[in-house]
Amino acid sequence: MKRLDRITTFRRPVPLSGRLLEELREPGLDGAAETLLARLRATCSDRFFAGVVSTETPRLITERMPAARDGAIAAAEAVSQGRFDLLGYRGLFFGDPVDWHLDPISGRRAPAKHWSRLDPVDADRVGDTKLVWELNRHQWMVRLGQAYRLTEDERYAAAFARYIRAWMRANPPGIGINWASSLEVSVRLIAWCWALFLFLESDALSPELFLDMLGGICAHASHIERYLSYYFSSNTHLTGEALGLFYAGVVFPELRAASRWRSLGARILVDQSERQVLSDGVYFEQATCYQRYTLEIYLHFLILAARNGLTVPIAVEERVQRMLDFLLALRSPDGSMPRIGDADGGWLLPLATRDPDDLCGVLSTAAALFRRSDCAWAAGGPASDTLWLLGPAAADAAATPPPAPPGTPGSRVFAEGGYTVMRSGWESDAHHLIFDVGPLGCPVSGGHGHADLLSIQCSVFGEPYLVDPGTYAYTAEADWRDFFRGTTAHSTVTVDRTGQAMPAGPFAWKTQPRARLRHWLSTDALDLADADHDGYCRLPDPVIHRRRVLFVKPRYWVITDDLVGTEEHEVQLQFQFAPRKVTVLPTLWAVAHGDGGQGLFVRSFATVPLKVDVFEGESTPMLGWLSPDYGRRRPAPVLLYSAVTRLPLRIVTLLYPTRNPLADPPVVSPVVGEGRGPVELVFEESGEWVRFDDHSVVVGPR
Repeated sequence: MKRLDRITTFRRPVPLSGRLLEELREPGLDGAAETLLARLRATCSDRFFAGVVSTETPRLITERMPAARDGAIAAAEAVSQGRFDLLGYRGLFFGDPVDWHLDPISGRRAPAKHWSRLDPVDADRVGDTKLVWELNRHQWMVRLGQAYRLTEDERYAAAFARYIRAWMRANPPGIGINWASSLEVSVRLIAWCWALFLFLESDALSPELFLDMLGGICAHASHIERYLSYYFSSNTHLTGEALGLFYAGVVFPELRAASRWRSLGARILVDQSERQVLSDGVYFEQATCYQRYTLEIYLHFLILAARNGLTVPIAVEERVQRMLDFLLALRSPDGSMPRIGDADGGWLLPLATRDPDDLCGVLSTAAALFRRSDCAWAAGGPASDTLWLLGPAAADAAATPPPAPPGTPGSRVFAEGGYTVMRSGWESDAHHLIFDVGPLGCPVSGGHGHADLLSIQCSVFGEPYLVDPGTYAYTAEADWRDFFRGTTAHSTVTVDRTGQAMPAGPFAWKTQPRARLRHWLSTDALDLADADHDGYCRLPDPVIHRRRVLFVKPRYWVITDDLVGTEEHEVQLQFQFAPRKVTVLPTLWAVAHGDGGQGLFVRSFATVPLKVDVFEGESTPMLGWLSPDYGRRRPAPVLLYSAVTRLPLRIVTLLYPTRNPLADPPVVSPVVGEGRGPVELVFEESGEWVRFDDHSVVVGPR
């Protein structure tokens, strides 16, 4: 198909408007451009999202959400001047006129060859395609359209018309890097649909431009249908592509292939919801960013299907609801979404300016759509995204569920997905810990998963302390890519300075180690999770890492790491902190200071001497870094305990939240017994003790 595509692309170029006339269900339609545009304007209220077609949406946003209005206008002003905020980059300039194939960071420009002749992961030749594609998703056109609807300023419509004409001239179907990913083609198709409806009443959307854009949408949908990601990236790529087909088929029934696209897109979305969403609501790629992305895809699918009177199996909605349950459980007390696995900062359709870990828009829409009080509570109020999607009815107090915290326990296990969550409560100043006991990514390649088995993330008094490092980049800088998804960047154990798995390119691993949850117990007094993994069984002397996490509610955690082997090894225990002050006291306690005056004491105990260090922003070797968004990195302290010793070895770590980090840490003594390490911790002042052996963990009275 690619060979045939290359031949027809270069031998028989067809203008987009001519392509459209070939694809209409009514061939030879007189005055096609004027007729089709007039028909769309007359029927738009029945085809598209209620918020876009309602004249009340701009007024409600202006009156009730002035910050959202100002944000849309500010974004549109920057775009009008050729400055683009993309992923973690701000104010990027791609030239005047815009060079649609340029990576402005590396200065590399992808050649104008047939898309099948280009390798998107070859950064030396095409630059960072993630960044190039982000520009060519055209989601910023939606921001222009929002600003136009909010202000009726034709400058934004003129900018839209200028950009879209230039893009179509520079990117004929099949030519260049912007046709090399069917997902990117689909996301652009969706953005074009939104732009058409947002600018529908503007004179800048002339009949001729509309005809060209509709021809372009037809070319986009045909490309997606021909090159669906069944065999490569059959994850959010496939569901995102299916949604693009569904959009084209539902919104433009005048096209001859519309019913086929609609049926195919819907079938894939229904089938993949069962394959990609596990029974406990965890997205199968083990990445929270892509969990949120998948939720966006299915929310658009459900809303657009309902608007057009199409029935979706109830099982799809049930899976979406379970995905929401999981995100609510993982959600940090400060409202942010913890990073797990790859996070590229992208959105299906950014209708507001948000940080990558901001779930408010998704949760607000879910609250209104499913009448969920817990989502309304977590969203913190209606979001402008919801108004654009669901219309004025979503702003009606009678249609908004009363906010209330989840009715489920704060501590939960997601056994199939591989996560345990320990939470002291649903308050904004709660303690919260996530323990990763699941696989390394999806079963196929693990491409978006990280080598973070048995890692933890922890919030204390509502503030994140131990965090995931993020992603930083995909293809542009291989060493940094491998570091951020590697074991040493996560709060777990490294053996012999090697990771749990070795990379095999930017989106694959040579092996995929397995973790298993051995035991889970949750009561009003404590939580206990017991898990192990086989990532170090590939070493000449195979090593099993077993980790138990005990939460004595609501006061502290005890982490027991057992390394089982027979030879001498170098063992390193890492705790990656958020950007905050971390110091090691003469008593070997470490203390991390929070923004609100509270803190966290950390102390590890073993029967062999442990070396303790704090590193921040080191490059050789890479240690102590976080990536808050794609393309951005910043130093952050990592606390390391290390020892070279013969195995077996046990290290016991106490995480002790404190209201006063300047006070003395608790006096705790380890009790040594027979075997590989401490068997008990005793709190001298209170007399409380925690005893552990290979089979059990027991907490004694204060």
